[in-house]
This record gives sequence, structure tokens and C-alpha cells, in this order.
Amino acid sequence: MRRLWPDPIEIDDVPAFVADDARPKPAGRPWLLVNMIASLDGAITLDGRSGGLGRPADKAMFSALRGVGDVVMAGAGTVRTEGYGPARPSAAIRAARLARGQAEVPRLAVVTRSLALDPTTALFTEAVERPLVITCAAAPADRHRALAAVADLVVAGESAVDLPAAMAALADLGVGTVCCEGGPQLNGDLLAADLIDEWALTLSPLLVGGGPDRAITGAPTEARELHLDWLCEGDGLLLTRWLRDR
Repeated sequence: MRRLWPDPIEIDDVPAFVADDARPKPAGRPWLLVNMIASLDGAITLDGRSGGLGRPADKAMFSALRGVGDVVMAGAGTVRTEGYGPARPSAAIRAARLARGQAEVPRLAVVTRSLALDPTTALFTEAVERPLVITCAAAPADRHRALAAVADLVVAGESAVDLPAAMAALADLGVGTVCCEGGPQLNGDLLAADLIDEWALTLSPLLVGGGPDRAITGAPTEARELHLDWLCEGDGLLLTRWLRDR
């Protein structure tokens, strides 16, 4: 992988390159980065899943970005569609995390209003540390009981998940960085609450055509300005890091 901007360099160690980026914890909440991949015409899935858009360089960046997160967060729809299991970082990433004072493996967090999750899936049964499930007070009580047996529930909000409150709760748990992997509705809610500090976008050299899928959905909100921090190339992909102007 090569960094093309701001100055060209060869990147031999992608996790170290990514971990070297500054991510100062905002007051009262973790730093929140969103990691997405999209085709040249804006599609975020191919045949219903994001994996078809990627190549080895993106997979390396995906693992590296997960590696800097204390928590890896996703919406329940993404978890179900992508078949999430527990995070399994490489031995090198595990060692680097321990050296930075992080847990060896990032903790997973699922955002869901309905708690429509299967507690018997690998996401829960094979996790090194109990996942977090972020929900609201209106979630069905029976689902709450079922998931409380395999996960730690964070209740934020009454009829819908209050994401600023949820991020404050994660900060209280000692979380410094959250790596969010979508989906589009969760990204839209984070955008509306102005919680996105970093947008990691990989552009895949494919034209997919058709379909309404975008990286962010939901009601229109005030536009947020970000600036380009770096631009890399690998396997024909463009990998970028954008930071929120505050």
C-alpha cells in the first residue's frame, strides 16, 4: 500500500500506520470513527454484502481500523446481514493493542431498538468479552431478558436509542475510541447527532449500478464539513481518512 497524499510513502505495516493517527477523546464521549467502503457510483454492497467490493488492501485497512477501536460498533441490521462473529485480530495487532494499554481484543457493540438478535449466534457464544447491546427503554422486556444472559445491555433513551447518551455511557466504561461499521441508518443517526469525528472511506474501482444503498440514510440533516487527512492506494482501491472540522 502507498500513501499518495500528503507525501508519498510506502506503507509496510498498515496497523502501525493507522494506530499512529491522533484520535483525541472528545469531552464526555469516545472518539468515533466510521469505516465504510463504496463503489465508484456510491453502492456500499455487492450482491447484498460489503465484502464483494473489497480487495486485500481494504481488508488490511479494515483490520487495522478495528485494531485501534476499544469498541467495534454496528447496527443490528448490519450484524445480521454480514453475519458478525467476535473480533479476531492478528497476533501482531493483539500485541500492539496490549502495548498501547488496550484490551487484547476490541469489544463488540450492537445498536438495536428492537433487540431482534439471536443470543445463540457466534457473536455472543464465542466472544472473548461479553458484547455490548445498546438499546432503549421501550425494547421488549422478553428480548431484554434473553440478551442480558449473553451481553451487557446499555439502555439509552426511551422510545429510540439516544446515541449521545449511549456514547457518554461508553465513555463511563472507559472506552476511548469507537470504530463504527454502519449500517446506513446508524451512520445517519450519528451524523444527525454530529458524533462522527473520523470518516474512513475506501473507494472500490467498480461501477455497480442500481439500488438505493448509500453510506448514510435517514432524514436530511445539516451538512458537516470534513477535511482530507491522507489518501492511500492499494490493489486499485483508494483509501482515505477524513476528519471533522470542529
